[in-house]
Amino acid sequence: MLINPEDKLGHIRREIYGNFSEHLGRCIYGGIYVGENSPIPNIHGLRKDVIEAFRQIRLPVLRWPGGCFADEYHWKDGIGDKAGRKRMVNTNWGGVVEDNSFGTHEFMELCELVGCEPYIAGNLGSGTVQELSEWVEYMTFDGVSPMAEARRRNGREAPWKLKYLGIGNENWGCGGNMEPEFYLAEYRRYQSFCKNFGGNRLFKIACGPSGGDAHWTEVIMRGLRPDMAQGISLHFYTVPEWEHKGSARVFDDAEYLRTIDCAWLLDEHITKHSEIMNRYDPEHRIGLIVDEWGTWFDVEPGTNPGFLYQQNTMRDAMVAALSLNILNRHSRRVVMANIAQAVNVLQAVVLTDGEKMIKTPTFHVFDLYKEHQDGDAVYCYAADDRLAEGSRARTLSTSASVKDGVLTLTLANCSLTDAARIDCAVSRFPGKLESARILTQEVHACNDFDDPENVRIEPFDATYENGVLRAELPPCSVVELRVRAE
Repeated sequence: MLINPEDKLGHIRREIYGNFSEHLGRCIYGGIYVGENSPIPNIHGLRKDVIEAFRQIRLPVLRWPGGCFADEYHWKDGIGDKAGRKRMVNTNWGGVVEDNSFGTHEFMELCELVGCEPYIAGNLGSGTVQELSEWVEYMTFDGVSPMAEARRRNGREAPWKLKYLGIGNENWGCGGNMEPEFYLAEYRRYQSFCKNFGGNRLFKIACGPSGGDAHWTEVIMRGLRPDMAQGISLHFYTVPEWEHKGSARVFDDAEYLRTIDCAWLLDEHITKHSEIMNRYDPEHRIGLIVDEWGTWFDVEPGTNPGFLYQQNTMRDAMVAALSLNILNRHSRRVVMANIAQAVNVLQAVVLTDGEKMIKTPTFHVFDLYKEHQDGDAVYCYAADDRLAEGSRARTLSTSASVKDGVLTLTLANCSLTDAARIDCAVSRFPGKLESARILTQEVHACNDFDDPENVRIEPFDATYENGVLRAELPPCSVVELRVRAE
């Protein structure tokens, strides 16, 4: 391996380590919000343990209220006295009753308590231009207007700061089954009425492609100016076979290899869409936002199929590690990413069961990688050994960054059988090894409510002498090494 700390590839914005929350299953209700009268420790109904977990990984940005739910969400149903809020059926996810007790005020308070940026996904699919423009006004205007007065009556005197605004979600699918040309025209109209009030400046995000849909990206980028959009989204899930997703916990080695191989597709998709974006935006004024990514398996037996609740094993940790390494490496174009989802849904970072909460192996990967936030990605080369014959996946996934005189290197050994010997030359960076941490276990290992610490971060043995980092990574492991310059 070779690292050149002076060869900067891009800036790793902290928002690349974002998360995604949706009114889906037990993500919001029971996961994030339990109500003020709950015996579970809470702040105005928001779970204290989940807030602390988000703080631990320095959660930088949280996307809400969806997802597919966003394009049938009408924000005025979720403000005011909770006893008078409208009830509705969540037709996308499980057909359960949504009582709107968690709305704009609750979400914005959550973000304030966590210390993260709110990312609002606006309703373009079933909403109106007026509805979205009034939502922005309600949240951010400090003057005299019906929306600002309504916010004050509902208990919030000062406006919130809102930077990130998505205008529509998956409008090629659940958000309206639109053609890109139609969506582009709608987006241009909607965004023009989403105003900047006072000192608030919106970072507007257009719906981008699913997976490798280059045509959608081509149409959207051809029709946008940087004053209309500062980002376009990309959705990519690690699902080797949509028809047979398989169990999150019960899988064989072949299924593991297919999963890792699929996860590596993220690099190819980002590369393809970046090439298109570069033609229309060579100055990188429009960022790529990977605001839904992660594994998607069958729901846990006995749970509502519309709730998308799945366990989280070391296989998920490996997907998270190599995905974050890919995002770091593409940080010149990728400016945000949001794993799906925060709590109790898909590749969640935490799971809850009543008063209990556990941190998943994926959570621990985010903990290992958090020092990359706001660092400069630097050149990092590792031998291109394939994980298996014919596979696109590499055995070793890496990324490196420098921040405040500290070099952070993260590595994932994706092999299930072989250790990975690391002899990494670091050019012109005299220093000492400050810390070394590892997450490793048998690939099916997980944390559950009976054994919440089964998979956890441990100290790791490594050395840094004469400009060479040396370590041996066991199979199925994720490692963080940090070297401080002297």
